[in-house]
Amino acid sequence: MDKILGMGNALVDVMTRVPNDQILNQLNLPKGSMQLVDPDFSASVIEKTSHLNPVMTSGGSAANTIHGLAKLGIQTGFIGKVGRDALGEFFKHDLMQAGIEPYLLQSETPSGKAIALVTPDSERTFATCLGAAVELSASDLDASIFKGFQIFHIEGYLVQNHQLIETAIKLAKQQGLKVSLDLASYNVVAENLEFLKSIVSRYVDILFANEEEARSFTGLEPDEALDFIASQCEYAVVKIGKNGSLIKHKNEKTHVGIIGIDAFDTTGAGDLYAAGFLYGMVHNLSLNDCGNMGALLSGKVIETLGAKISDQGWDFIKQQMV
Repeated sequence: MDKILGMGNALVDVMTRVPNDQILNQLNLPKGSMQLVDPDFSASVIEKTSHLNPVMTSGGSAANTIHGLAKLGIQTGFIGKVGRDALGEFFKHDLMQAGIEPYLLQSETPSGKAIALVTPDSERTFATCLGAAVELSASDLDASIFKGFQIFHIEGYLVQNHQLIETAIKLAKQQGLKVSLDLASYNVVAENLEFLKSIVSRYVDILFANEEEARSFTGLEPDEALDFIASQCEYAVVKIGKNGSLIKHKNEKTHVGIIGIDAFDTTGAGDLYAAGFLYGMVHNLSLNDCGNMGALLSGKVIETLGAKISDQGWDFIKQQMV
């Protein structure tokens, strides 16, 4: 069976449910966005929300996807950078406990953390202090890491480091891997548009985008955006929230619905959708079944706080797969 390697910001997620939008406005955080913040701002957000019982888990978009794949029995690895601190140890332990091969480099800078503020409408807003995660560089990579893997999945949050992304993708392609990219956030797409368009058309085989990211990338609404993305790469996926997802491969197009659940927290929904979809791909499932696997995983992760599916959620998923 195919092995899947991920690369992303190695972050510890600090998940906090907030009672309304007031704290977002006070902190000047645009609702639904991912803002990069400095350590002082990060500390002030934690201080302002510490009374709301935050929950800590290992996170980062690509790491969430890789965790989901590992839970489904796929052999996986993850490349990232952490600090020589308790958060870095927590992150590494979490990978190894899940059976993920860690390719973790260490830095003297503290480990990165993503504070997710979740409003009652289940929308999440991130204040992310990248810390050591952002120090992952092209020189840290080696062709040997990619050997034995068949798919390389990367998160769009890394595209600020153009050299890292380009080097990683070239090494993956030299080793014969397919490249999967999740666009990750509409504001990141807008800020790196020309670079993203260039790497997608040259190297990317599988592209995941939600409605806002697809609009940022193409300037088009979901149907037209899907056609444009599919003209640039082999598999195009545009997720359209409660309306499910649109998928296109060559001339085949399908629309997949969602599974009927109550959204508690949308953190990780896109990441776990990618895990389900890639699982379907390595098992040679139909386009529709790949999308349904994505919908199944994303549907179960939004029932809980954070980007990890509960044990009961995994039991349900495995029953559905039989």
